[in-house]
Amino acid sequence: MANPDIRYLTPINIEVKKEKYCRFKKSRIKFIDYKDPKFLLKFVNEQGKILPRRLTGTSLKYQRKVAQAVKRARHLALMTYVGDMLKE
Repeated sequence: MANPDIRYLTPINIEVKKEKYCRFKKSRIKFIDYKDPKFLLKFVNEQGKILPRRLTGTSLKYQRKVAQAVKRARHLALMTYVGDMLKE
């Protein structure tokens, strides 16, 4: 018969996903300033591309504002369009 205490040689991998949240909603930020490139670097990868919502956890409303702020900062040369190892 079947033994109620089933033991495995290797533990079963149960993936625990880290819960994503919108940092703007959590800290009640209404305005994203394009003149603050250090803050905007959190939403850009090493090559200078804007990170998607599924990676950052930002809500749609604020992701659009982040994208607009990054584009404005790039236009005014506060941020680079393309960078090799932008974050160090």
